[in-house]
Amino acid sequence: MSRLVEWVQAVLLPTLGPLGLFFVALVDSSFLSLPEINDFLVVSAALANPSTVWIFVIMAALGSVAGSSLLWRIGRAGGEALLVRRFGPEWAARTQAAYRRFGVLALAVPAVLPPPMPFKVFVLASGVFGFPYPRFALTLLLARSARYAFWGGMGVAFGDEARELLLAIDAWCAERAPLLLGLLAGIVVLGLVLAWRRRARPDAEMDGAS
Repeated sequence: MSRLVEWVQAVLLPTLGPLGLFFVALVDSSFLSLPEINDFLVVSAALANPSTVWIFVIMAALGSVAGSSLLWRIGRAGGEALLVRRFGPEWAARTQAAYRRFGVLALAVPAVLPPPMPFKVFVLASGVFGFPYPRFALTLLLARSARYAFWGGMGVAFGDEARELLLAIDAWCAERAPLLLGLLAGIVVLGLVLAWRRRARPDAEMDGAS
């Protein structure tokens, strides 16, 4: 990814400015995966010109919403087969359960957290399972803005150390991807069990009363 980041920084951003970051975020959030490239670019923008980093934060967030909206519309148009084929029936079931159990948090949390936290499966699933688009877009805009604003602020406050921290977090998460994904799966399963128990308890009380 370093070569791609270098090309974007050396060619795309000087040519298009913040609009270039919009297009990068759009591509990253739609059909291609460029993990954390937007975070790196926001930090780099903060290092180059701290006073204008907020523009890059906004463009990255808007680009992410635009790219994710393409996946939402595909899901809304009948993308359940694509969801199962690309991510597997297990993840399709987990995302559906997460939206039923956690609502808006099922999208907001993956939008804020770094990889290996899965993100696109929740975006596609939001369309498949009928998550309203206005709420989808607003949730994603706020979550992504918070994420990029954090890294922009880190870049302004700590300079090159922010970039090193981002690389360290990326490496730490990559090394522990199976463990982190396992913990995520465990949280989803726990949520399902708790929801099932809450539903089962009123039914048991009604049976006892009758």
